[in-house]
Amino acid sequence: MSAVGADEPLLVAESVVAGYLPEVNILNGCDLQLADGEIVGVIGPNGAGKSTLLKAVFGLLPVRSGSIRLRGTEISGRRPHELVSLGIGYVPQSRNVFSSLTVEENLQMGIYQRPKLFAARMRAVAELFPLLADRRRQQAGSLSGGERQVVAMGRALMMEPSVLLLDEPSAGLSPMAQDDAFERIRTINEAGVSMVMVEQNARRCLELAHRGYVLDQGRNAHTGTGRALLHDEAVVESYLGTLAKAR
Repeated sequence: MSAVGADEPLLVAESVVAGYLPEVNILNGCDLQLADGEIVGVIGPNGAGKSTLLKAVFGLLPVRSGSIRLRGTEISGRRPHELVSLGIGYVPQSRNVFSSLTVEENLQMGIYQRPKLFAARMRAVAELFPLLADRRRQQAGSLSGGERQVVAMGRALMMEPSVLLLDEPSAGLSPMAQDDAFERIRTINEAGVSMVMVEQNARRCLELAHRGYVLDQGRNAHTGTGRALLHDEAVVESYLGTLAKAR
């Protein structure tokens, strides 16, 4: 693995072009950088390429051109299981738990590459989220949406990632469960995990994020700190709406 340069961020996506259908690009040269310890938020209109960007980073979608680097090493073209072993975790928006398995079995799936470490990692993750220990024997499909989100995040943390990719973590949750989800994200970040979060709740996303990116038609439309974007009139008018103005 190549050494990280003095100014090299933890994760870099540079001029990424990708799409689902031949000759139809969803990402049209977008960029993203994530530094150690950061939460980076990605917002934008529906169809802007937000979730596509995460899938490209995580190897679920081929990168047609551009570069994705982790600690200075090119990772585009790597398969998801390889990226997990390199320290990247991913929590999809939907179908993010194995419904027929127990909570404990879901967590075992998160560390299937290193099963001997299960007990130690289970203890560590349950310290962050005690619900995982309390419900370890319960079938994941019987949990509430917010509880399933805890299981999905816990499973992604089992391999002790340095980078966690979150796709719409508040989607489909009640307002109270959304509050809990954003608080969990803060807790994970404070435990030392850097995060890229795609989120439709743009205001809450930017309030939590250290830095943010606004994507539009697969390109970077605006970039800045979360607070700066919250107060950027162009961002508010075009992407957040008047109800989303920072208090």
